[in-house]
Amino acid sequence: MKTVFQKPKSLQDNKFHYCPGCTHGIIHRLIAECLDEMDIREKTIGICPVGCSVLAYDYFNFDTLEAAHGRAPAIGTAIKRLLPDRFVFTYQGDGDLASIGMGEIVHASLRGEKITTFFINNTLYGMTGGQMAPTTLLGQVATTCPYGRKAEWEGYPAHMAELLAGNEGAAYICRTAVNSPANVMKTKKAIKKALEVQQRGLGFSMVEILSTCPTNWGLNPVEAMKWMEDKMFPTYPLGEFKCVE
Repeated sequence: MKTVFQKPKSLQDNKFHYCPGCTHGIIHRLIAECLDEMDIREKTIGICPVGCSVLAYDYFNFDTLEAAHGRAPAIGTAIKRLLPDRFVFTYQGDGDLASIGMGEIVHASLRGEKITTFFINNTLYGMTGGQMAPTTLLGQVATTCPYGRKAEWEGYPAHMAELLAGNEGAAYICRTAVNSPANVMKTKKAIKKALEVQQRGLGFSMVEILSTCPTNWGLNPVEAMKWMEDKMFPTYPLGEFKCVE
């Protein structure tokens, strides 16, 4: 019988620790599928810092490193410069990338580092209990803004894709989501395109992926998908923000 669907070779045969309804697992699989299809698994190095993805090395079946909170782009820069034939990606959450790691990601894109970043935006610090992140929406309740985020107190949400797209060293910047089969396929296409940009040596690439956090949002998985579409899409529109051919 012909096999039409199976676990990617770039994933290990381990159960995910993520909460029910969390979309990290979907995104892991999409990255793994792209690496398999491009036949680059043996040349790939992933870097995951502190956050819900801190145990990603248990799931990816290739070399994966840990980084201090926010510092994945710095480590990715060093590895890519020392081993330019490798495919190097960072896998970062919004609390990591847009807060303590803001300087790291901005300067990596300004320098045009030939690495790829997968930026998982679920609008909160997921691992540590749902605190407000730079990406938390206006009016959104978090443990550190129990009455909802207010612009006059906490400022406005960070639009990282739009911010980095303005940097000359950025070659491909895109925002996608994983709330529907159609958007899952668009996300896979963006992931592969970002890796191809790295393969061609065009510069820095990032795919921002809107994700769910049912546990900290206080919703069930189905409600969380709807909340993403209704609440996140107006603030974080999907699409390509920069594409250097």
